[in-house]
Amino acid sequence: MKNKFTVENAAMLLIDHQQGTIKLARNLPYAEIVQNTRALARTAVETEMPLILTSSMETNFQGLLLDDIQKIAPDAYEKRIKRPGVVDAWEYEDFKKAVESTGKKKLIMAGLTNDVCIVYPAISAVEDGYEVQVVVDAGGSPTTLADETSLRRMEKHGVTLTSTNQVMAELAVSWSEDFGQKIQAIMYEEVLVKFLQ
Repeated sequence: MKNKFTVENAAMLLIDHQQGTIKLARNLPYAEIVQNTRALARTAVETEMPLILTSSMETNFQGLLLDDIQKIAPDAYEKRIKRPGVVDAWEYEDFKKAVESTGKKKLIMAGLTNDVCIVYPAISAVEDGYEVQVVVDAGGSPTTLADETSLRRMEKHGVTLTSTNQVMAELAVSWSEDFGQKIQAIMYEEVLVKFLQ
């Protein structure tokens, strides 16, 4: 496959995985969203991909970013972009500047919720010339219908939809190489272990 996303050419953006916001995601189990988000965060940290975290209105019901993210990526957490309520993170200057500072034109995005917090920045980034993959199962929406309509809207605007396993396998390139071995271990520990017991 040509034009792959790799750990060298892509950045990971985790948007609004907050302790309150996750309660709004009802179309996927809570534990599944957390495990997939953990897998993405670990992949970025352990392969030294650029990782940008952002939150919205932390002092309101949305709350802080998930404890798992804080523990896995303490440096990125300290540098997180705290938005004052701007819905489309791409329209918040500090966030966009942080993305631009990575120098990467391929972006892997995930967040809560797909129907509000991801749909807009994903489309906006594509409009600005970025290649974007949205990891659908590391987020969710209040209803299945809300999720499906946001996914269709993103695809219509050129966003590539993917899953946690799929994007991790793409980043791995080869399970026998250094990055591939790291990613395979993360995938097993965070995602696959429940299927193999």
